Order: sequence, then C-alpha cells, then structure tokens
Amino acid sequence: MSMIPSFLGNQRTNVFDPFSLDIWDPFLGNSGFSFPAGSEISKETSQLANTRIDWKETPEAHIFRADLPGIKKEEVIVEVEEGRVLQISGERNREKEEKNDKWHRVERSSGKFLRRFRLPENAKVDEVKASMENGVLTVSVPKVEEKKPEVKSIQISG
Repeated sequence: MSMIPSFLGNQRTNVFDPFSLDIWDPFLGNSGFSFPAGSEISKETSQLANTRIDWKETPEAHIFRADLPGIKKEEVIVEVEEGRVLQISGERNREKEEKNDKWHRVERSSGKFLRRFRLPENAKVDEVKASMENGVLTVSVPKVEEKKPEVKSIQISG
C-alpha cells in the first residue's frame, strides 16, 4: 500500500486512505464508488476532507466519533442514505476579516466537509443517534441482535 500523496507522483487508491472521498466500506474491499476529481462535491470537500473519524464496533453498536473543533452541532448534518450509507457533513466558516486586522498565519481549515461510510447488514439504520460534546461528534448505530441457530434433537429409531 503506497501512502505517497498524489503530488509526489503516485495516486492514492487504497480504500483505507483516510484522505479519500470514497465511501469507506470494509465489507466490500476496494469496490466502493468515488467522486470524480473535478466534481462539485470533490471541490467542496477538499478543505476538510481529512476530518478525522474513528469507527469502532461493540457487541451492541457501531460507534463513530469525529473531531470537529469549533463547529456547532447546528452546522453538522448526520444522514443515512439508501443503501445503508452513513453521511456526516457540515461546514466550518472562515473567521471574518476586519479591515485593520493583520494576519501572520492561517493554518486552520475552513469550508465544507463530507465523510461517508457504508454500514454493514447488521446495522439498525432507523435507530441511529448522534450527540456532540466538546467538539466531538458521536454517532451510534445499534446492531441487529444475532439469532443463534436453533438446534433440534432427532430421535434415532431402531
């Protein structure tokens, strides 16, 4: 797996690439779909495409946590699209510039962000919950309870 960014000559194509705009789908391997490089979505998300999101699975749920410092919960949208795709998007607005301000450095990113994850079959997409505290968005997707196979004893005759 090459982690050399595209500006050094190699294209990143791995589905696990954290900077990718692809739908991250650990259940389908490399077969996801992506946004064309020149598309409107690609342009809009380029600034914050590297929004860091952790995804862990517990026995009860899939838990997503996103670091979104400086963003209010009203500026974040959490949606589940057809096909069990969890979409987390929003926008961090640029600080207003005053006429007398003299900027020495601007490193904090601003603009729109969009991250998408394909949920597994066992996700209860109609029971998704989201909360935001101290700049951390937590999305909880409960899992369908797995049924254990029923075992039936058979009498042996003879």
